Amino acid sequence: MKTEDKYEVVIGLEVHTQLLTQSKLFCGDSAAFSTHPNTHISPITLAHPGTLPRMNSKAIEYAVKLGLAVHCDIEQHNYFARKNYFYPDLPKGYQVSQHTTPICKNGFVKIKVGETERNIRLNRIHIEEDAGKSLHDVDENYTSIDLNRAGVPLLEIVSEPDMHSSDEAFAYITELRKLVTWLGICDGNMEEGSMRCDANISIRLKGEPKLGTRVEVKNLNSIRNVKRAIDVEVLRLIGITESGEKIIQETRSYDADNNSTFSLRTKEDADDYRYFAEPDLTPFHITDEYLVEIKNSLPVLPEALKKHYTEELQLPEYDASVICEDKELADYFEELTSHCKNYKAAANWLLGPVKGHLNDSNSGFNSFSLPPAKLAALVQMVDDGKLSFGMASSKLFPALIAQPEKEPAALAAELNLVLETDSSSIEQWVDEAIAKMPDKAAEYKKGKKGLIGLFAGEVKKLSKGKADMQIVNELLNKKLNNS
Repeated sequence: MKTEDKYEVVIGLEVHTQLLTQSKLFCGDSAAFSTHPNTHISPITLAHPGTLPRMNSKAIEYAVKLGLAVHCDIEQHNYFARKNYFYPDLPKGYQVSQHTTPICKNGFVKIKVGETERNIRLNRIHIEEDAGKSLHDVDENYTSIDLNRAGVPLLEIVSEPDMHSSDEAFAYITELRKLVTWLGICDGNMEEGSMRCDANISIRLKGEPKLGTRVEVKNLNSIRNVKRAIDVEVLRLIGITESGEKIIQETRSYDADNNSTFSLRTKEDADDYRYFAEPDLTPFHITDEYLVEIKNSLPVLPEALKKHYTEELQLPEYDASVICEDKELADYFEELTSHCKNYKAAANWLLGPVKGHLNDSNSGFNSFSLPPAKLAALVQMVDDGKLSFGMASSKLFPALIAQPEKEPAALAAELNLVLETDSSSIEQWVDEAIAKMPDKAAEYKKGKKGLIGLFAGEVKKLSKGKADMQIVNELLNKKLNNS
């Protein structure tokens, strides 16, 4: 047995999600990302004496939306607390958060790793304000402070220690990121800090019920780095245990450049933060009517939409899964299928030519210029035999993107792309193709029936791709077999 196989890995994740509100959690300063330091600040952000906070109601709405989407119990009686600790980029000297009354409790996130599906239980989701940012590479002699991010609203999503591999952690964050972007409450941009993850990791001998000493790896800024940091930290913990040493509860950071973790400090417990109720903010109550209103405003969630696509529209599992990965893609598909009832063809176009175009242009569906109704007309022209898929995807589709105001049928005619269905015209091309290759025609008659593709290709070349290939094949069969 390999040494690693003796141990069970136990992982709990804390994901900080920046909410897409226009202003900060307790003041009117902009919450937008900015590359210009200390421009989205005011006396309230800077915690000047005499300033008072005021609650951002949109943050409450977004928290409830996510809580309902992940099957949480919503705490209707809420208040904020002061979490006391000193960081140089925390201007108040404390953080306003929720302690004993997180707005969302329990719930779960469904993940799939390989063919295995399971629910990752949630402990809580609570609202809190973000700290600022310390910059260590701006001045060689000093640490610089950027307070633009200070006071920006966050949801902290805390899982139970329910994951047992880096693959499960990867799947969990991927699913969580999809959900928050689907709901429109976060842009999911980990590189800009919109989502950050802290991983609590421990190991124990397989079969051992007691949890091991946990280590927290802070501020992981990409889904890939979460997986890499867990893998390297698990190996470190196993190495410590195997050497007979004791694991210390501590907070560590991850260095992506050399794929290693390093110690920051010994871990504080909740008592060290000296929580007490925030005196400058009144408690708030969420009514039953408000909960119903938020629930009714939720979009159809990816899991339900995927079920609809596979069971009712009869899409393959793969197609439905890819479409449901992206809200903008799913929204486009919804409108596309309101104009086009060949659902599989519509999916093929989106996952083939359309996605290829977007990848090539490094853009998303929010910048895709072709209206769904016009793409549906293009799909219909192929279905009706007026255009080959090859011509439609390689010629007409790029032309429509360049001129989205034009109608597909008119542009196809203008570009001389419409299939020739007149039998007499096609027969001339067929006769010419057979006449050009008398030796191959003789071989065909002796039994080499596969040569019909050679003649069909020649007709396609002679017609510049405009001949209806169904009619071509019928005429070739007739002439080669009867002559």
